[in-house]
Amino acid sequence: MTTATTSAPAATNPFLLGHGLPPFDQFQPDQVEPAVTQLLSDLTTALEALEKSMTPTWNGLAAPLTKISERLGWTWGVLGHLMGVKNSSELRTAYEAVQPSLVQFANRLSQSKAFYQGFKELSKDTILSPAQRRIVDAAIRDAELSGVGLEGDVKEKFNQIQQQLAELSTQFSNHVLDATKAFSLTLTSQDDIVGLPPSLLSLAAQAARDADEDNATAESGPWRITLDIPSYGPFLKHSRRRDLREKLYRAYVSRAASGDLNNSPLIDKTLTLRKQQAQLLGFDTYADLSIARKMAPSVAAVETLMEELRIASYDAAVKELDDLKAFAQRQNAAEANDLKQWDIPFWAERMREIEFDLNDEELRPYFPLPQVLNGLFELASRLFGVTITAADGQAPVWHQDVRYFAIADASGNPVAYFYLDPFSRPAEKRGGAWMDECIVRSHTDPNQPARLPVAYLVCNQSPPIDDQPSLMTFREVETLFHEFGHGLQHMLTRVDYPGAAGINNVEWDAVELPSQFMENWCYDRSTLFKMARHYETGAPLPEDDYQKLLAARNFMTGNAILRQVNFGWLDIELHARYQPDGSESIWDVRDRLAQKTTLLPPLAEDAFLCSFGHIFAGGYAAGYYSYFWAEVLSADAFAAFEEAGIDNEAAVQATGQRFRDTVLALGGSRHPMEVFQSFRGRQPTTDALLRHRGLTVA
Repeated sequence: MTTATTSAPAATNPFLLGHGLPPFDQFQPDQVEPAVTQLLSDLTTALEALEKSMTPTWNGLAAPLTKISERLGWTWGVLGHLMGVKNSSELRTAYEAVQPSLVQFANRLSQSKAFYQGFKELSKDTILSPAQRRIVDAAIRDAELSGVGLEGDVKEKFNQIQQQLAELSTQFSNHVLDATKAFSLTLTSQDDIVGLPPSLLSLAAQAARDADEDNATAESGPWRITLDIPSYGPFLKHSRRRDLREKLYRAYVSRAASGDLNNSPLIDKTLTLRKQQAQLLGFDTYADLSIARKMAPSVAAVETLMEELRIASYDAAVKELDDLKAFAQRQNAAEANDLKQWDIPFWAERMREIEFDLNDEELRPYFPLPQVLNGLFELASRLFGVTITAADGQAPVWHQDVRYFAIADASGNPVAYFYLDPFSRPAEKRGGAWMDECIVRSHTDPNQPARLPVAYLVCNQSPPIDDQPSLMTFREVETLFHEFGHGLQHMLTRVDYPGAAGINNVEWDAVELPSQFMENWCYDRSTLFKMARHYETGAPLPEDDYQKLLAARNFMTGNAILRQVNFGWLDIELHARYQPDGSESIWDVRDRLAQKTTLLPPLAEDAFLCSFGHIFAGGYAAGYYSYFWAEVLSADAFAAFEEAGIDNEAAVQATGQRFRDTVLALGGSRHPMEVFQSFRGRQPTTDALLRHRGLTVA
């Protein structure tokens, strides 16, 4: 799709392919630099030619510019994806070598005065479709927010900041990955592992074998506990060794906070540069600049939502903690009167086991990944009329565990594809879970078939151990549903223009709507019983356990909401009011906010900001509140199914079709509020969110 003629290396360098499925079996780090050098040379030629020859029409400006952007996006996208799932020192070196020139070219593209003036002219065109108009308006806004109006020294300063911020983000992410990888706890005696469930012992023995303890077994050890979530999370919940829980917790919250991997100075630099960048563009703060691209009308509106949720959850959180202390006292726990951060997960799990007779570990055998996928795919068929089938072997993959799937419509016509990379690989894969675009839908030539979208779905769940499949915790099931929701918006779009197809051009604080919406279905009886079957016997999850899951859904929910409010508010505060050269440090800001958004004050060495990749190495800077903003929308959207009758199959299918035709199909072609209202028939309210979270009486 390139507008420039690509020279010889394209034939041999897979990074220059530029379209279609990436040949993941061919990429090597030493190909990166020559490919990017060649690509940027070609695209600069194409860019300069277009600036001279363009006309301010859709086909004279927007369409050829899309081709240049997509050609760049293909290579940069593949490179960024490999950095997330196949990280290595060689790839890092190559990435860091080309990043400055990639950023420079992106600046050149976004700051083109010729294109900016062309789009302003094009915006007067009365025959643009709604999707085209949204794309044109976004192009004008993004150019302005990318410094198109800056001149001379100011422009040079702005571009230097862009460059530095890109480098800081990469560094931050690498430090977190390395710090997570650097720590491990090797357990050798039965006393060390008291309370640990068999699934964790198997995982820990496998980790020990991977670290050259060839004879490690689940029964006799040694066992290697890491800061990777499938290891760290269960250890905190189950280990009866309070001293080891404390050791692990302190290591986790102080990741990337000391030595060569210390992210503290990077945070200060990042916040300073972001503020300078915002002020160069005429904004008071970076938070104001961030909100300019979002659905929320102002920083004040975000803080109003935070306060509403804080008030709704604070008293509930206090009561939950009091109940937990009382429970620990009844168990004669020595620490009952002085519960610390590393005690909360342990005692909450014990209380949940007793109060709801529910044990996460005992549920795992009912959630083998293949069965969960079947249930998820049946739900997609029920709600949206699509069929999902395995297509392994039809696309090269970056790791043997990666799967490939096809999605077809009711007539059997293919509409999309996706990769699934489900398992934790701490040595080369960053933590967390995400959806990303591989190929974006496009259908701009009526004489050609549509280019179908392809998504990357990446999780970090418990891997298969020995001869068992991946047995998932219920939280891992919810995470898979969440990422699949993002994937559905990317894959079921009906927008023909890449600039507004799928998640493109969707305001960031609305982008979590489909993902959080899908999580609700994990508790739906029909959905759950289709996937919850014992991996050995095929027996369905006992009805008792289902009722316990429902009853425990909002266990400790006040604390869970308050924790997210704390993160979201801290993010906004750092980007709206923090003065890098002022009297308060980032840790002072953290402590000040903690007084109203946490029940246990942070430990002196708690440096979780140093691993808060969402805001310092992801897209959530001054936008972490988006999870709540979108949850208002997603809870209200799910309430439409509840009102129609969740057991009324015809009503569920009709409502699902409406959701597909609006939220999933329209993507970024309309404003999210317009899309929501076209589905729901009205503006959203917080009622459903609070009801689903158990904070108001249903």
